[in-house]
Amino acid sequence: MFTGIIEELGKVEAAGTRLSIGCSRVLADLAMGASVAVNGVCLTAVDIRPDGFSADLAPETLERSNLGDLKPGDGVNLERPMTLQARLSGHIVQGHVDATAILETLRELGDENWELTVRVPRDLDRFLVYKGSICIDGISLTIASVEDGQVRVAIIPHTYEATNLSGRKPGDRVNIECDVLAKHVDKLLQGMNLVR
Repeated sequence: MFTGIIEELGKVEAAGTRLSIGCSRVLADLAMGASVAVNGVCLTAVDIRPDGFSADLAPETLERSNLGDLKPGDGVNLERPMTLQARLSGHIVQGHVDATAILETLRELGDENWELTVRVPRDLDRFLVYKGSICIDGISLTIASVEDGQVRVAIIPHTYEATNLSGRKPGDRVNIECDVLAKHVDKLLQGMNLVR
């Protein structure tokens, strides 16, 4: 389980079914077989080196996320799993990406603040609410508006600088994980025939 608070911006060294990432901070207590979120996708760390680690990508991961789009030199958002002693600064994030969305706009608002708009698949709309949580490329964000398949979020200067958002452009695919609590409520309501 993760929080969506990015710890480090890693760099892709090799892409494909085995992803190799250069990094430093997340290596502090990373052990073979431990989880690490890469652009919001929970991966298992293997081949841990003094300057990075590798992870194997299953066909499901390549199909459902943007990790198959990565190339050497790309920046990736990294987060270690939370501990029971840690503060939950973002929101509950599983690292189980629901789908990818298309980045439509990333515009500066002034004072180094940004606004990001993504187009999400229609079937995710029921999990997205105004002022609710969404995870975009592993970043815990608050929904500023959701309308007609478009989700808009505000990006503060720290988030813009500490994540891969500064390298994003319109048309890029980003990973989306909807709030797990919304998904559970939806399933319960469907079981009671209260939702279609």
